[in-house]
Amino acid sequence: MNEAIWASQGVLWLVVATLVLAVLALARQVGVLYERIAPMGALITDSGPKIGEPSPRFSLTDLMNAPLAIGAAGDVSTLLFFVSPTCPICKKLLPILRHIQSAERSWLRVVLASDGDLPEHMAFYQKARLSDFQYVLSSELGMAYRVSRLPYGVLIDEQGRVRSKGLVNSREQIESLFAAKELGVASIQQYVNLQA
Repeated sequence: MNEAIWASQGVLWLVVATLVLAVLALARQVGVLYERIAPMGALITDSGPKIGEPSPRFSLTDLMNAPLAIGAAGDVSTLLFFVSPTCPICKKLLPILRHIQSAERSWLRVVLASDGDLPEHMAFYQKARLSDFQYVLSSELGMAYRVSRLPYGVLIDEQGRVRSKGLVNSREQIESLFAAKELGVASIQQYVNLQA
C-alpha cells in the first residue's frame, strides 16, 4: 500500500516538473514571437506630401458653414481624419476619435474630411452625432494628400508640417501617428528599424 502511494507521488511530481518545463518553454517562445513581431503603426503610402514637408493649405468651410483652415500654422496640431458614411471601419473608430478629441484637446484638434453629396454627409453627421468635430467636404483635400483608401489619417503639427500619416484601422494605429510625432520619426516602423 505504501509503495503505491510513493509511486503515485513520484508520478505526480514528474507530471508537475514536466508541466513547469512546458510553461517555461512556452514563455520563451512568446518572448521570441514578441521580438519578431514589431508594433504595427499606421500603414504609410509614399504618395502625397512627405513627412516633414509643409502641408498643402486650404481655406474651407465645414458642414455648419464655419471657416476651417487646414495646413496653416496654428496653436495646436490637427488630425485630419478621412471618413465615409459607408465605411464600417470609419464608424467603428468614431467613438475612439471622440475620446481622443476630448483627452488631447490641449494640443490636438480632430477634423473629419470626406467628399461626396452634402445630403448624405449631413444625414451621417446627424445620425452619428458628430457635432463635436469639424466635418468638411472637399475632393481637393483628398487629392492633395493622395488618399486612396479609408480610414486615413494625417497629423499636421503646429507649424503646418505633415508629421505622420497613413491608413488606420484601429486605436493603436491612430495613436501610432501621435507616437511618431513625439519620437520625431516618420512612422513606428521607422523607429523600430532605427532601434534594431
